Formats: sequence, C-alpha cells, structure tokens
Amino acid sequence: MPSDITPTSKVRWKPNVTVAALIERDGRFLLVEEETSDGLLLNNPAGHLDPGESPIEGVIRETLEETTCAFTPEGFLGLYMSRFRRTRTGEDITYLRLAFCGSVSEADTNLQLDEGIVRTVWMTADEIRACPERHRSPLVLECLESYLAGQRYPLDILTVHTSVFAAPSYHRAS
Repeated sequence: MPSDITPTSKVRWKPNVTVAALIERDGRFLLVEEETSDGLLLNNPAGHLDPGESPIEGVIRETLEETTCAFTPEGFLGLYMSRFRRTRTGEDITYLRLAFCGSVSEADTNLQLDEGIVRTVWMTADEIRACPERHRSPLVLECLESYLAGQRYPLDILTVHTSVFAAPSYHRAS
C-alpha cells in the first residue's frame, strides 16, 4: 500500500465507478472536448455509472449525452483503474472505469451536448498519442492502446444482478 494512503476503520474507501466508450470510424476515434477545472481537456465519451443502471446502459446513456450519438456496444474493452489529485483542490480521487468499444449513429441535431462538453472531435491514434497533456485521464490513451492491440471481451462477461434494477431489499448479515 502506498505510504500516502492511510487505512481507517471509520471511513470505507470507495472508488468512483465510471463507464467509457471507445469508438472508431474510418481510422479515427471519437473524443469529447470538455471544460474542466484544469481547462479544456479531451476524454472518451464517459461518465459516472448511475444508480439502477447496468454498465452497458450507463455507457449508452453517457455517450448519447456527451456526443448526441446513439452508441451500440460491441465489446467490453476492460476494467481500468487510475488515481490522481485534483490540481485546484488537492482532492485524491480513484476511478474504476469500465470501458466498451462499439459504433455510433450520426449525431442527433435535435439534441444538445451535455453541460461542460464543448464539442466532439474525431482524431487518429497518432493525434491522440501526440497530446497526452490534453487528456483528462491517462486512461484515454490506455484504453486506446488496448483497443489497438485487439483486446476485446464479449459483453456477456458482465453480469448484473436483477437487484440493481429494483428498490434495495434488507437482510441481516450472517
């Protein structure tokens, strides 16, 4: 365990669970340019998993919100974890990212990009590699490299219990 992480019995550490889409079309990859506290940065269409949704539902929703394109997941790219400290606040954050690859429809001109998203941009792998300082997360490049290496898993590798979609039930600990 790193020396700057102190386990405590009173607070349970929980990473932020996010979903992300890696989308390739004609040798270019769809990214979003978004406003952050560190300026305009590039990211995969991605966001937090919401209560009551599966990771697949979450990545479909996030991609639509951030790009106005309907996402069709075709494979599970992998589970990625990263940690960073916010520049302005010093907040220590760990992300657990479930990444999917797939295709998108054309943008729906009747929809608006999610708040904070400035625009969508299609970039080549070399263009993405050339600007790591503009990536919101190191996972932008890591997911890209996994995809280019041919890493794919079937979507049914993920199991979501039906309890996720219902009101929580209460039971006694054994």
